Amino acid sequence: MRTTWDCIVIGVGGIGSAATYWLSKILGPNVLALEQFRLGHEHGASQDHSRIIRLSYHTPEYTALTPATYEAWAEVEAESGQQLVFRTGGLDIAPAGQEHVLESYATSMQAAGIPYESLSAREAMARWPQWQLQSDDRVLFQSESGLVDPRRAIQTQVALARAHGATVLDETQVLDIQPHASGSGADVITTRGTFHAGNVVVCADAWTNQVLASTGTQVPLTVTQEQVTYWGTPNLRDFGLDRFPIWIFHGGAQGYFYGFPVYGEVATKAGEDVGGEVVTPETRTYDPNLLTKAKLEAFMAQRCPGALGPELYTRTCLYTLTPDRDFVIDRLPEFPQVSVALGAAHAYKFSSLIGQILADLATEGDTRQPIAPFTLQRPALTDPTFTPTFQLIA
Repeated sequence: MRTTWDCIVIGVGGIGSAATYWLSKILGPNVLALEQFRLGHEHGASQDHSRIIRLSYHTPEYTALTPATYEAWAEVEAESGQQLVFRTGGLDIAPAGQEHVLESYATSMQAAGIPYESLSAREAMARWPQWQLQSDDRVLFQSESGLVDPRRAIQTQVALARAHGATVLDETQVLDIQPHASGSGADVITTRGTFHAGNVVVCADAWTNQVLASTGTQVPLTVTQEQVTYWGTPNLRDFGLDRFPIWIFHGGAQGYFYGFPVYGEVATKAGEDVGGEVVTPETRTYDPNLLTKAKLEAFMAQRCPGALGPELYTRTCLYTLTPDRDFVIDRLPEFPQVSVALGAAHAYKFSSLIGQILADLATEGDTRQPIAPFTLQRPALTDPTFTPTFQLIA
């Protein structure tokens, strides 16, 4: 088959499928995307029916990107005719002692002109009686939050990319990238042979350092095995998309939890953020952690008992965490023809926009989006004494 391409994308999960789509709109049939597993696999981070999308974020760096995120998804929806984003509204909940978390969210939204409501526990329960909050819990509500469907979105972006002429090969493992020292192109060595490209975009998540080994760039990453649980609640109407918002509980020592209304399965869904064990892609299992599941169920029984019911299943996935839990969106300093993106286990909502940014970097060498905080050169990635902070807020 053809061996020379304008751009090769490595990894066709959430970010990789987006990069392939946006590149195909610019380069047409001169884009090749490579996925080591079958398309739609469950070995990484982008599987399942739902991820949270929201305008509320803990720092201005992310809040600045959120409007463009919705715009990117809207363009994919308009071209495909497929609904991918479902607005439910969203709750950020904090117990006593964690008020500073909501203050950071409120400050970021105020700076960006994003409307929100601050509610007491009583006020929140009057609107959403599904909750049994404690009297000193505090709540922020933002009406544009909701969910985006990753399984549907990946399939949609791949289909659109192919319609623009891109070639997408699954079950094709990348063994090595060898950038040309001149800065003009790279060789991509795979289990199907060697391909050549003017630019390479790496969206390999937990496999990033393996793919980048020959470039001399290695990112300090921690991979954990996380999980979500689906329950067959008998209260389906109460937890429908139109009656129950997505939610995040910022509990500090109590834990960080998040959840969804009924969507994708006839069941509610919730999980704990960074509640799993450190693994590698080779040592991870697909077996649920029973202690983590018990902790989640205890939280749900206390604050949202109506969401519970018979367990439908618990599904595992990988988190690939940078030391500061911030994204990486950058070109390699020594080889600018190679771009890399890492979502730090909270990027799916941004994935179509990140794909658009990667297309800009590969074709124009720059982007109008504010990505300076996500450079490979920041101290969290270059200072070996940096203390990791894996929660999204301090």
